[in-house]
Amino acid sequence: MAVSGIFAAIVVGLVLGVLGRFFAPGKQGIPIWLTILVGIVAAFIGTAIARGLGYADTDGWDWLEFITQVVVAAIGVTLAANLYGGRKKGIRT
Repeated sequence: MAVSGIFAAIVVGLVLGVLGRFFAPGKQGIPIWLTILVGIVAAFIGTAIARGLGYADTDGWDWLEFITQVVVAAIGVTLAANLYGGRKKGIRT
């Protein structure tokens, strides 16, 4: 993967992660690096779902694929916030 591909994955991950945080319920106390990571993973999973169901093969912008990615990102952000927040809450002295 070229440097431009890595940069593009980070940008797409950031956008999807932020949109996932926007649509996820409640407050998410996770760092930005985890938001980006969740967004990158959501992009791959959302694309796989869209291609598997056969609605990612259109000309131009694939809105259904994008919506699928955002939904996956919202679920991922919620899971990450619960796991990350649960880890932080368990450390009390």
